[in-house]
Amino acid sequence: MRLSQLFSQTLREAPADTDIESHKFLLRAGYLRQLGAGSFSYLPLAQRSIRKIETIIREEMDKIGGQEITMPVVHPASVWKETNRYYEIGVELTRFQDRGGRDMVLAMTHEEVIADLVRKEIESYKQLPVLLYQLQTK
Repeated sequence: MRLSQLFSQTLREAPADTDIESHKFLLRAGYLRQLGAGSFSYLPLAQRSIRKIETIIREEMDKIGGQEITMPVVHPASVWKETNRYYEIGVELTRFQDRGGRDMVLAMTHEEVIADLVRKEIESYKQLPVLLYQLQTK
């Protein structure tokens, strides 16, 4: 693809409200644009870079026997209540109810889910060790 056809544009100057040098470079180079505080849109150059990094990570994880899985971002609160983190974590943990009135959590981590998954799938020590990983945007 020609640079003239690229969706993103470079900037001569970074916006005045940017303080961090890396942030300025990414904005000026056309890798991302800020939507709001801490919220960014990845433009085509950033997306290509991220894809390449993910490919390298997947290749290396697969070399050592890793198996990629994808876990949901929304969890039933029951797995969080079981570890008491539902009650221990403050406003940082987003809690809500689904249409059926069940307590749900917008996950900040996946420790509870992976522990629940492994305990349901692993029936014998002979299935160990197991190396699971996921790549996910938060």
